[in-house]
Amino acid sequence: MSLLSVQNLGKAFRSYHSEWKRFARWFGISTKASEEHWVLRNISFEIFPGEAIGIIGQNGAGKSTLLKMITGTLQSTEGTVRVNGRIAAILELGMGFNPELTGRQNVFHAAGLMGFNAKEIQQAMPGIEAFAEIGEYFDEPVRVYSSGMQVRVAFAVATAYRPEILIVDEALSVGDAYFQHKSFDRIREFQEQGTTLLIVSHDRGAIQSLCDRVILLENGAVIKDGEPEEVFDFYNAIIAEKENNRVEITQLDNGKMQTSSGTGEAKVKEIVLFNSKGEVVEFIGVGEQIELHIKVKVYQTIESLVLGYGIKDRLGQLIYGTNTWHTKQVINHPQAGEEYQFVIAFPANFGVGSYSVETALHDRDTHITNNYEWRNLALVFNIINIDKNQFAGCNWMNPNIMVKIKPDYP
Repeated sequence: MSLLSVQNLGKAFRSYHSEWKRFARWFGISTKASEEHWVLRNISFEIFPGEAIGIIGQNGAGKSTLLKMITGTLQSTEGTVRVNGRIAAILELGMGFNPELTGRQNVFHAAGLMGFNAKEIQQAMPGIEAFAEIGEYFDEPVRVYSSGMQVRVAFAVATAYRPEILIVDEALSVGDAYFQHKSFDRIREFQEQGTTLLIVSHDRGAIQSLCDRVILLENGAVIKDGEPEEVFDFYNAIIAEKENNRVEITQLDNGKMQTSSGTGEAKVKEIVLFNSKGEVVEFIGVGEQIELHIKVKVYQTIESLVLGYGIKDRLGQLIYGTNTWHTKQVINHPQAGEEYQFVIAFPANFGVGSYSVETALHDRDTHITNNYEWRNLALVFNIINIDKNQFAGCNWMNPNIMVKIKPDYP
């Protein structure tokens, strides 16, 4: 049984020639709007217990509108939302807070709207105050709060009780780095206890670290629903397509979907990984010296050529990336038919697991101006621990640990 079901949901904003026609519409009398603008249309998806779903899309795609309809703060024009559990939501900054009331008074009001009685709120109040960490401002009017302080109180009250569904909009991006870490730690705690998460964010790293599924909205419709890395790569390709680049999606032998885009003036013809013995490899030992060989062919004479590459973990989070613009190795005026080989040598100081390489060919420091070719999953390799001490994490740091009987400090 799904925890949240959205079926054929849509929202239209309408304007009328007169207020009387608007009032008539409220009472069920059929009146024709002078203008009608659909923000969302035919949105359908289901979320099951324990899932973590990210919602992404460009500004104006309808992400925040969708969350408001799910939480009931905005009425839908068509379709249904069925919720089987308690929702806690952090939407627009300060939404629902009375600026003239103190933080403590707003907590009472907000928690009351969430369905908790005065005794329950009093019991939770010390924990809310402690988590927000705004000191004496907790008893000052919210109108004197900074945006970060508002986020702290809003998040503290929304997560004071573990909900079945936690919905978070872009609000957390406002807070300071310390509180963001603290907030994400609490979200992960809730996930481990079974809370379902629905989050809207432009932060790819945050969504990929928290979510196992991503929904992409474009022009008020769902155009992709799947694994985070695949959906994000498709999203980037759509942005590239709007810059008149060609987009291709190819299913690889391992079942993953490779997305590539670009105008095609230059392309990667071959990409190979060598170990320290000069052997082509797929499995590499932690810390082993390796070389990435990338062969590029130019199909049309261009002003300049820059190679960028990135190494991602299995969740699609970028571990490291750079390009030859930053290393001051730009190829100027490459001619049609020329081929170049880039050899990138580095130690594989990664944690055990599967990694992928993405490549980008463009003209300057980024692919925004001219994107000749961008390709994800250009190569996949695995890191294994052959001769290193046991360690956890995504990075091998080769530490030197000293133990002293008598410390140097008092």
